Amino acid sequence: MKRVVYRKKGGLDAIDIIEEDAPVPSAQQVAVEVHRAGINFADLMMRQGLYGAAPDFPFTPGYEISGVVRELGGGVSDFAIGDRVVALTGFGGYAEQVVVDANRVWPLPDNVSFDAAAAMPVTYLTAHHMLVYLGNFKPGDTILVHHAAGGVGTATAQLAKALEAGKVYGTASANKSAFVEEQGMIHIPRGEDFVKRIKHEIGGVHHALDPVGGKNVMDSYKALRNGGRLYVFGASSAVKGPKRSLLKALNMWRTTPKFDPIRMMNSNKSVFGVHMGMWKDEEVVKQQMVSLAKMLENGLIDPVIDSIYRFEQVAEAQKHIHNRGNRGKVLLDFSPK
Repeated sequence: MKRVVYRKKGGLDAIDIIEEDAPVPSAQQVAVEVHRAGINFADLMMRQGLYGAAPDFPFTPGYEISGVVRELGGGVSDFAIGDRVVALTGFGGYAEQVVVDANRVWPLPDNVSFDAAAAMPVTYLTAHHMLVYLGNFKPGDTILVHHAAGGVGTATAQLAKALEAGKVYGTASANKSAFVEEQGMIHIPRGEDFVKRIKHEIGGVHHALDPVGGKNVMDSYKALRNGGRLYVFGASSAVKGPKRSLLKALNMWRTTPKFDPIRMMNSNKSVFGVHMGMWKDEEVVKQQMVSLAKMLENGLIDPVIDSIYRFEQVAEAQKHIHNRGNRGKVLLDFSPK
């Protein structure tokens, strides 16, 4: 079998594809033949050595996959060989076959495609965890989400509709305005003073989702209303393009705000750091994945797929995301030819 490897930190030339024997599942594990693997911005940051939670080099990235069960480890009784499944891999998802702990694998309904399944776990789970689990979301709540045309942005828009949200503001580049509006969000072009606009129109949002980091975090905090919640789940401002830029990364860290607990107390605002790959409570993940699977099966959510690349084109796929060209999720195709 083949798998993608980051052999060192760096640009797109740090990506290799190697061939090796297929992995064998241990007890309470499942071996899955991968058909689709999702790409997340965190994968790009890991390649550049800018993601603290990444394994040591060399390693294989990839948080999420969909595919078919090929082998069962001892003690696994919830699945059978040939079952269609979706799984959270943690790392290692960019491969033709992966081994996953059985408690991180879920059956895939027949009416859900491999594409939709692989596009759901990270983006929808992240958005759902922020808004519902941490945010105690209520109908009518308002939202601000940055990178609105990306995976979490489009997931947030669909969840907002399903949850009967109020206004949803989405920041994105000007050329993505029509797309963002089609998703049901109010588009704010990148570079516009989103704090001023939101404060003028509704006084502040209940929830602000920030994957940008740096000085943008404080602006997102200022866009909250009294009692609002800010969720920080990324640092895309540390990445300038396909090549690693330490200057850009250092500037992001330098401009990241330090919050004063007393001022937070007086404003009744909350700040959450969110990284689902580091979340330890498996039962919480399971409950949310079951809820999302039901929403997907019932058509309440429908992942927006920007493009699908064969895994041999992984560098091209990541370059597309680096260039902020994607509208929705980008997937890798590992299905047998």
